[in-house]
This record gives sequence, structure tokens and C-alpha cells, in this order.
Amino acid sequence: MDISTYIWSIPALIIAIVGHEIGHGYVSYLLGDDTAKRDGRLSLNPLDHIDPVGLLFMIVFRFGWAKAVPINPFYYKNRKKGTILVSLAGVTVNFIFAILGAFFFVWTSKHQFVISNFFLHFLWYNAMLGVFNLVPLPPLDGSKVLASLLPSKTEFYFYQYEKYFYWILFLGVVTGVIPRIIGPAVEGLIQICVGLAMMLLS
Repeated sequence: MDISTYIWSIPALIIAIVGHEIGHGYVSYLLGDDTAKRDGRLSLNPLDHIDPVGLLFMIVFRFGWAKAVPINPFYYKNRKKGTILVSLAGVTVNFIFAILGAFFFVWTSKHQFVISNFFLHFLWYNAMLGVFNLVPLPPLDGSKVLASLLPSKTEFYFYQYEKYFYWILFLGVVTGVIPRIIGPAVEGLIQICVGLAMMLLS
């Protein structure tokens, strides 16, 4: 990655991460949990959401993390349903951002605007974050969806031993297994978004 790539990728990644985290906190707030709001996590300030080391890892190694949004699912009328909705909120924001990124990428590319490079990175990061977070391994959002679909007793054991699944995720990423698994889904999503944008702009 050259300097120009960093210029476009860093703001694109920060917006993708902030949107993802605010999505979690805001939906939790709508469901009756004001924990994220009290903690200042409904803010648009990137410093409230970015973990510097996690951001660096994301830029360099394409694998990183942000500050987890604090939530309390026991505020929800239906704990399991609420947990699923909150877990999918961040992913949903990323998928919406990916569609918008594809639209503006196609439009700016047609006019040969330099900023099209930003929207290309914006599209890729949001597609990647959305798909990656659906992997059903802790601490990713997909694991919380899976746990909430399990019987309560099985869910209890899942959370009790979730720290061991962290190592499975870590090994899956560093060995390239998980990137190879989700790679086609990320590329497929990007193609769908770009195809949709081209159709709308034709």
C-alpha cells in the first residue's frame, strides 16, 4: 500500500467502524437500553469508538477491532430477540454504506473524479466488515446471533466457554482460513453493489 492508498483508506475505514458501532448502540437504545448513550457511545466522534492498535492492525493486516459498545440486553423486553437485532444493526449499517459507496464510486468514476478512490475503499471496507462480523465466532456479531438462537442452557455454556473460541478466530485469521472462506462472499457483495449502482446510473 502506497501513501495515496493510506490517504483514502484510513478515513474510509474510520467511517465504516464508527457507523458500525453507532448502529449497535442506537438500536440498543431504541430497545430500551441507554447504556451506550450514558457511556457517550452514540457520538460521531471517532475517538469514542476507535481503538488505535485495532485500527492500525486493520489498516496493515486487514484484521483489527474497535472499542466494543457497552450494552445491557436485560433492558430488552425480549432479551434474545433484542440481542439479535442489536448484533445485526452494525452489519446492516455496513451493508447500507457498501451500497452507497458503490453508487458514489460508479458515479465519480464516470466523471473521472480522484475521490472515486475513497469510495472504492469505502465500499470494500464496509463489505468486508459486514461479512466478517457475520462469522459465528466470538467476539464477532455472528456469534451473538448464533448464541441467541440456541436453547438457554446451551447458550449459557456457549458464553461460558466463548474465550476459547477467540483463539479459533485468531488462528483462522492469521492462517488465512477465514479470509479464504469469506473472501468470495465479500467479492460477491461488492459485485452486486457495483452492478446495482451501474444499473441505477445507466
